[in-house]
Amino acid sequence: MASTQGAAEVLVASNRGPVSYVLTDGADGAGIEAKRGGGGLVSALSVVKDKLWVCSALTDGDREAVRRGVSEPGVRMLDIDAEIHADAYNGVANSVLWFVHHMLYQTPLEPAFGPEFRRQWASYEAYNRAFAEALAEEAAPGATVVVQDYHLTLVPGMLRELRDDLRIGHFSHTPWAPVDYFRMLPDDIAERILQGMLGADRLGFLTRRWADAFTDCATRILGGTSGTRIGVHGLGADADFLRERAGRPDVDERLAALREQVGADRKVIVRVDRTELSKNIVRGLQAYELLLETRPELREKVVHVAFAYPSRQDLAVYRDYTAEVSRVAESINARFGTPGWTPVVLHVKDDFARSLAAYRLADVALVNPIRDGMNLVAKEVPVVSDEGCVLVLSREAGAYEELGDDALVVNPYDVSGTCEVLAAALSMSLDERAERTKRLASAGTALPPGQWFLDQLSALRD
Repeated sequence: MASTQGAAEVLVASNRGPVSYVLTDGADGAGIEAKRGGGGLVSALSVVKDKLWVCSALTDGDREAVRRGVSEPGVRMLDIDAEIHADAYNGVANSVLWFVHHMLYQTPLEPAFGPEFRRQWASYEAYNRAFAEALAEEAAPGATVVVQDYHLTLVPGMLRELRDDLRIGHFSHTPWAPVDYFRMLPDDIAERILQGMLGADRLGFLTRRWADAFTDCATRILGGTSGTRIGVHGLGADADFLRERAGRPDVDERLAALREQVGADRKVIVRVDRTELSKNIVRGLQAYELLLETRPELREKVVHVAFAYPSRQDLAVYRDYTAEVSRVAESINARFGTPGWTPVVLHVKDDFARSLAAYRLADVALVNPIRDGMNLVAKEVPVVSDEGCVLVLSREAGAYEELGDDALVVNPYDVSGTCEVLAAALSMSLDERAERTKRLASAGTALPPGQWFLDQLSALRD
């Protein structure tokens, strides 16, 4: 057991925390400004006021804040060596574990786990160890610790060795790979990840499918789950926040601008995504192009509003994918566009108010990921849609388990099939659309973020 014990009764660990720091130029030299983060996790965890959030310094501003002793109440930021963090975050978490769980590899060429991977894996272990040691130091006797996501799979096991008195949970926000795909990892690494996770008292997943996949991996590779409990918590949208935020003047302004861009009396297919490889934006554009090609009567009567916000641009494969999204959109516009009609309205600058405006405007929402832990966009659009919308949803999204009955479901690899479903969605009657939207909004908000977190705490303490 660690020699020192802190006073925190509830602790959260995640790569990104609820605050970031920016260096500013002040009269007396460089100053530091704190910026509170948004997002679902920050919202969910705000229901527990008296907690400690342990996170990593991600920017130069963050690292300088830690060095100067600048901090926010309830947050401990770790100044992990920048090279170790880069290896752990980009080299292992985002380039290996994300690819495994989302089944993104082009297997004739990748992965190839050689000495460079082993070097990066050592950094991943060091990064996880830094979190485990900080949590052990800060936790009160018998405290509850909830570790977040694939960046920190080793923390539960490491923390258990340091503090056996703690209640330790881990929550996975991604899918979990089927065992045959998971076993692409080197055998010792696959075992190490599973053993690290099973250091927790309880593991949480977004859907039963992902929970069962983990159990299958643990059973086939390790012989069982060693008494660790497995639970499912299907994170939902925050209806009250979304409806209030979507009604603000800045959203109204952006809605008016979008309507002007789209043109009068046109149907709108909306997608809002990061240019993440798993989101399948290119095949969605290809399905829309096929729709215009095979149904000329829809030309000038429909617009695809696509918000594709650049993601992980420090990785070459993501930069290439982002460029391909733009190329395909431009190609469609060049092929079909007319002086009064732009078939694809593409925005790449992140703007939450504009995203909400698009949600309100949508006749059809296209959510077709190759694989997704949940996909909150699928749950958010029906909540704020002004006149009801048709949800076209991939069966590989976690949200499919809850929303599949009232969505129009697609195989994300089937471009022709997606084209047919888009056509059906555009022709759905307003009455049916409204009824489906009502049921989708109800299902999608059944477990709002705050309750999602409280349920995990309660289950962990039982």
